[in-house]
Amino acid sequence: MDTNTNITDKHLDLDWAAQDSDGAHQDSDRMRQGMRWENREKHPSISLGGKINLSWNHGADAESEAVEQERQGRKIIMLVDDNPTNLTLGREILKDDYKVYPIPSAEIMFDLLENVRPNLILLDIEMPNMDGYEAMRRLKSVAEWAAIPVIFLTAKTDGGCELKGLGLGAVDYITKPFSAPLLRKRIENHLVTEEQKEQLRMQNSDLELLVQKKTEEVTNLRNAILCAVADLVEFRDEPTGGHASRTQRYMELMLMEMVESGVYSDVIADWDFETVIASTQMHDVGKIAISDRILQKPGKLTDEEYEVMRTHASIGASIIRNIEANVCETMFLKHARLIAGGHHEKWDGSGYPYKLSGDDIPLEGRLMAIVDVYDALVSSRPYKPAFSMQKAYDIILEGSGTHFDPKLVEVFKRVAHDFADVIREYAV
Repeated sequence: MDTNTNITDKHLDLDWAAQDSDGAHQDSDRMRQGMRWENREKHPSISLGGKINLSWNHGADAESEAVEQERQGRKIIMLVDDNPTNLTLGREILKDDYKVYPIPSAEIMFDLLENVRPNLILLDIEMPNMDGYEAMRRLKSVAEWAAIPVIFLTAKTDGGCELKGLGLGAVDYITKPFSAPLLRKRIENHLVTEEQKEQLRMQNSDLELLVQKKTEEVTNLRNAILCAVADLVEFRDEPTGGHASRTQRYMELMLMEMVESGVYSDVIADWDFETVIASTQMHDVGKIAISDRILQKPGKLTDEEYEVMRTHASIGASIIRNIEANVCETMFLKHARLIAGGHHEKWDGSGYPYKLSGDDIPLEGRLMAIVDVYDALVSSRPYKPAFSMQKAYDIILEGSGTHFDPKLVEVFKRVAHDFADVIREYAV
């Protein structure tokens, strides 16, 4: 039959006559040669050799029937075999315990699978048009069917056929003619195994949801603590109010553009951006150790005071390193430490606290250098008025290759207009 024909909500009547001139049934091979199919849209049945009528409905009716069977606790088994005797025998053996769909070809099986999900498929290997091996490959290639357990049926007894079937994904291999007790027990065992696997999948899913919920709770708690620490720093360093929030936004814009343009893709591939962005709030945590006399001085700092202020970078890295030594979760703290200790380093090696240069400066620090300086430039300070966004843009570009990583400056150029939007939003 044409398996591309849409048979949804239609009834399929297939009469299979396989008799010789004397009317006697022949062996399986001669029956295949003598079969005659008549496809008529009358009523939902398959008549096998005029001896027994095995029925099912296609489309919505089949789907409703399958749902009802599951509701009643009856498992659904598709028995696929081109030999009517095997279909009849198999159905008779299993009908008291299961809802059995006797199916004379793999093509028809795939039509029925569009609407019915069986708990197990008994699949003959030697069938015309599409044999069991090919049918198995197709089953495994479709995600919604791939997990359906399949037991191969065959009259062959050689190990090669069995190995091939198991290699394609079959869960078992049963030889014909059927032994009724053996067939029932094999099916029972595999269905029990599938139930256990489904229970395990549900438990794993519940566990994943629980872990996700707990992770979200921990993340929310962490972010709340970070906000409190950032607020504490900004409360003491009043002129920089809102600085931590804005730099998070800038960092997000830089990271998104780096992904788009492939800049340092090998480095950031393993980064959790949410974690990196959140960790930027800790970049000035070292200012907690700086005295109010220096931190809140209304005028320009003296050289001595400036040297003290510069220590906030190394102090911040040290504070975070001490926290790392006492907790299990370290990735967030690692990003925070590299940002705190590296955001005042310069590309040419003239920065502080470690006078690192070029790629020796952690990428987190190089990124923070640009967003930190940009926000400082467009913000008013006791020692300077706020610069225009254009002037801040020009200063960042002038610092390419000396103060800043040239590649990151190119990234900044592509998102500078978005930086400006952040400034306007926060009305610095």
